[in-house]
Amino acid sequence: MTTPGAAMNRPDVFLDTSALIAGLLSDSGGARALFALGEAQALQLWCSQDVLAELDAVLRQKIPLQLPVVSAWLARIRIELVQPPSIKSTRKLQRLVGHAKDAVVLAGAVDAGVGYLVTLDREHFLSNLALRRALEFPIGTPGDCLAWFRALGSAAAYD
Repeated sequence: MTTPGAAMNRPDVFLDTSALIAGLLSDSGGARALFALGEAQALQLWCSQDVLAELDAVLRQKIPLQLPVVSAWLARIRIELVQPPSIKSTRKLQRLVGHAKDAVVLAGAVDAGVGYLVTLDREHFLSNLALRRALEFPIGTPGDCLAWFRALGSAAAYD
């Protein structure tokens, strides 16, 4: 298993369940563009076992026959798993997030030291200014992450 930061010049992006579902269900849009960048190895995409468990539960309930297709997609976009988060990080972040399951997901991204967290969860992440200020990396929508990635490329051109 690799760890975030291991691949030089490839930003580490953590996808939560909402971002994965958006990329799987839409033929276009920001999440699908992130999938393409992962497949092209321009980004290293990450998620946690907790994200995969939630994704599996949603898919089994909504579209169980698509599980093999989703497994193939995850392999194709080269998504990697972060290590399980520490209990200490999870407890600290739960105070900021206010939701236990989201705290576990966020703690996985924090402990791994990823460069960006992609989500569509406005209630617990995107609208939570205290949380966003407390983190060392940005949180945003797939479109926000694409803009961040483009800005990184522009900055690299001037290094």
